[in-house]
Amino acid sequence: MSILSWTWVFVGLTFSLYIGIAIWGRAATTGDFYVAEKTIHPIANGMATGADWMSAASFISMAGLISFMGRDGSMYLMGWTGGYVLLAMLLAPYLRKYGKFTVPEFIGDRYYSTGARVIALFCAIFVSFTYVAGQMRGVGVVFSRFLEVPVNTGVIIGMALVFFYATMGGMKGITYTQVAQYCVLITAYFIPAIFIAFMLTGNPVPQVAYGGTISPEGAELLGKASYQGQYLLDVLDGIQKDFGFGEYTAGKRAKVDVFFITVALMVGTAGLPHVIIRFFTVRKIRDARSSAGWALFFIALLYTTAPAVAAFARTNFLLTVNDKSYATEAPQWFKNWEATGLIAWMDKNQDGIMQYRPGPAFTGKPRFSGVSGDSGERLLVNRPTASDNEVYVDRDIMVLANPEIARLPNWVVALVAAGGLAAALSTAAGLLLVISASVSHDLLKGVLMPTLSERGELLWARASAAVAVVIAGLFGIFPPGFVAQVVAFAFGLAAASFFPAIIMGVFNRRTNKEGAMCGMLSGIFLTAGYIIYFKFINPAANVPENWWFSISPEGIGTLGMLLNFVVMWVVSRLTKEPPKEIQELVVNLRYPVVRD
Repeated sequence: MSILSWTWVFVGLTFSLYIGIAIWGRAATTGDFYVAEKTIHPIANGMATGADWMSAASFISMAGLISFMGRDGSMYLMGWTGGYVLLAMLLAPYLRKYGKFTVPEFIGDRYYSTGARVIALFCAIFVSFTYVAGQMRGVGVVFSRFLEVPVNTGVIIGMALVFFYATMGGMKGITYTQVAQYCVLITAYFIPAIFIAFMLTGNPVPQVAYGGTISPEGAELLGKASYQGQYLLDVLDGIQKDFGFGEYTAGKRAKVDVFFITVALMVGTAGLPHVIIRFFTVRKIRDARSSAGWALFFIALLYTTAPAVAAFARTNFLLTVNDKSYATEAPQWFKNWEATGLIAWMDKNQDGIMQYRPGPAFTGKPRFSGVSGDSGERLLVNRPTASDNEVYVDRDIMVLANPEIARLPNWVVALVAAGGLAAALSTAAGLLLVISASVSHDLLKGVLMPTLSERGELLWARASAAVAVVIAGLFGIFPPGFVAQVVAFAFGLAAASFFPAIIMGVFNRRTNKEGAMCGMLSGIFLTAGYIIYFKFINPAANVPENWWFSISPEGIGTLGMLLNFVVMWVVSRLTKEPPKEIQELVVNLRYPVVRD
């Protein structure tokens, strides 16, 4: 069968499964909708957390970033995995013991202030919408290529599915849907990685093949007998240098920026509300710790495979697009993806041979003016640049295109499409639930309409989720960047707003409401302002020479976090200390009272 036929089979089966689970797990109460009545088993919760955590950025974009950035891309691996350990060990058990549904509710109670709760819920909504933009973008990319529909149509299809099972099932339905989605995405990630690892090195374990040597069959596949017996990364370094990109294993980014991005990703992880809320779905604090351990195991399966996938994809991509045997006509996989507008070739020197080199191929992203003459070739509207590069490639396609580049069977290509959709939809659903809870539980029930009935709150929760789906879809249609970059912004915003307030709320009883509110506002305004300026107001100035202390917009969240901590500490000491009962609550949160 064709790739399209296989994709319809896999997508149809998996979507039917997700919808069936949503109907089976339909939420009947607010407890069901927000935290699944705290009935989830730790292993199931760990798997659901893994799916919630491993978004389109992890599945689709992370390996693509690493394949383009080389060693510098490791900051995403270190930041996201290290951040989850930080969350599991430092925050999750204490928040679970506190027993509130949402992070804004915890902050409102801990800082004895409706104002603090409102600031926190708006931060939650802002961060969640920034994050969900990347997920909807990922859905559009997958649908565009594999179901041969426009990106915008793909986003709308994804919106409809998430709307159905998020609004109907709530946390209960979403949790079991995410268990199924984890099984789909990890299978889809592993199978092509195992195939390609064996083809290149003769070793089917990607993590081992990544540091292994090229086999005779692998050398033949890569088209050069001299590669046999060489380490894969040495071969990739050589290929990169041959085409002018510099060694893959050499760092190119300023170390201070790498450090700041890594820290922002780590502490941003610990402040992400859609991950934190998962620890409220189990019965006991011990179960929260257990599910955190299981989630780390399930996450590690993908994250330890990602560097190998990145290296495999980069090696195959460089050799394929620069293969002179494709004179006058691009390879078939290239034509398939060119239809999406995510990859394009402009033959600048009219020699009929693709040349992929450093630098932009032409101004902006590819746009086409239609069909040209009898050749059927589409004409690029964009103007060529002075660089020798003739190929534009979007980083988000590398994992999805990898099986096609490596000439794997059509069913493997389609399975990867289903995995990418599972990753994007699982996280999108979790984020939309956070937005829904922030509006219905924190804003309406907690502030504006305290007498709201449970039935009314559930109705408002579903209505909020519906509106959030529509807005998320608009972000997917008009994305502010590629998937992992958008997600990095979300993590920076979470780092600058939530993390200090939660940490100080758990570990420092002297921190008061004035300090928390001033800290959160200063942190998120600095971070959001810096990102908006360099990404939207003046993108031409977004170069290292203009950054503060060589810190990029992706890393500014660390500076925002430090400002938050400083402002919170100073203001708390200049103003009245918290009430005695609040200070005792903080102490008891970490040191339970022993009763006779």
